[in-house]
Amino acid sequence: MRPDPHQIRRPEAMHNGSARPVRGGRIVAWVLGLAIAPGVLPLAAAAQAVPPTAADTAAVLLDAARAFEAEGREGAAEALYERLAERYPDTPAGAAAREVLGRLARTADRGGRTELQVWGTLYGIWLGVAVPTAFGASGTEAYGAGLLLGAPSGLLAARALTRARPFGEGQARAVTWGGTWGTWQGFGWAEVLDLGDDRACTEDGFCYPTEDDTEETFAAMIAGGLVGAGVGALLARGPVAPGLASGAHHGSLWGSWLGVATGILADQEDDRLLATTLLAGNVGLVGGALLADRYRLGSDRIRLLSVGGLVGGLAGAGLDLLLKPDGDDVAVAIPLVLSAGGLAVAAWLTRDLAPEAGGGDPAGALLLRDGGRWSAGPPVPRPVLRQVRDRTGREHTAPGLGLTLLRARF
Repeated sequence: MRPDPHQIRRPEAMHNGSARPVRGGRIVAWVLGLAIAPGVLPLAAAAQAVPPTAADTAAVLLDAARAFEAEGREGAAEALYERLAERYPDTPAGAAAREVLGRLARTADRGGRTELQVWGTLYGIWLGVAVPTAFGASGTEAYGAGLLLGAPSGLLAARALTRARPFGEGQARAVTWGGTWGTWQGFGWAEVLDLGDDRACTEDGFCYPTEDDTEETFAAMIAGGLVGAGVGALLARGPVAPGLASGAHHGSLWGSWLGVATGILADQEDDRLLATTLLAGNVGLVGGALLADRYRLGSDRIRLLSVGGLVGGLAGAGLDLLLKPDGDDVAVAIPLVLSAGGLAVAAWLTRDLAPEAGGGDPAGALLLRDGGRWSAGPPVPRPVLRQVRDRTGREHTAPGLGLTLLRARF
């Protein structure tokens, strides 16, 4: 008689007086487990003991950087490429990151060279007219020679500067805006300090100029522009982030607007109002650079912030035309408040924009059409010459500032 397998008792169960059966399937499971455990356990332990290699980590970061670049988030992608090249230089992903960074650097260098050479040519033309005026030239020959020599001299100087060392977008902007801002400062302080302006006053307090101060004003503008460009060139000897340069550029413009508005609200006039504008612009230049560096603002976001403020200011000017306020204080306060609101709204809307996301300003124009695309930004003032008449009716050349509202390239 065969024993019933379900009646088999475990020794300990029999010893304890229990009658708990052991199923045949459980025995098979125990046997198989004991058979394969010696091979499985060492493999699992080895898998847990081997961490991801540096090459694996670098490959993951490289994939993420390429994904950011494909989505148009160049700033985040470039930051990952830089980390790869710095932390994993000996991996294939690190080598690929260095190659990409080299390509980006060459692209930025070409953009910086182009901007600097274009500005150098235009500034050479300006000097070709300003220098004869500063020396009191009266004939057309001096101006003709200035125009003939100015443009090529400015281009050659810019080419020599760019050949001496690489120039990225931020470095080029430091030079070009330094020269432009210095020219404006030279003009403004020459007016505030009344350089070369001899006046005569009547008994009732009415004063009028007895000599033309054009030569001194042009000399101050030339000196200011050269000093500003020189300071920018010294700063450009090191790396200058595009966002930092754009922050200084746009900060100086918004600081000037704040100076004008607050000066009018404080009942300032003439030289005092101009001095307040000049000082506020310098504070805005430094403050804009510091804010851009502190919060890693990119050129794209700074430009969008300025566009938001510009839209608010234009809306305020439109309200002035509709409401026709009586006093100057209200007429200035409305655009001031709305431009500040536009800046705040733009800052909120662009809060998720990637830092240092590349891009440049639209060539100093309010509107730019280039390559079939439209872009907008605050217009950049530039020195110009204009014909004016003095009190005696005599026509002469005087310095001024111009704004470009539309620039198109087809």
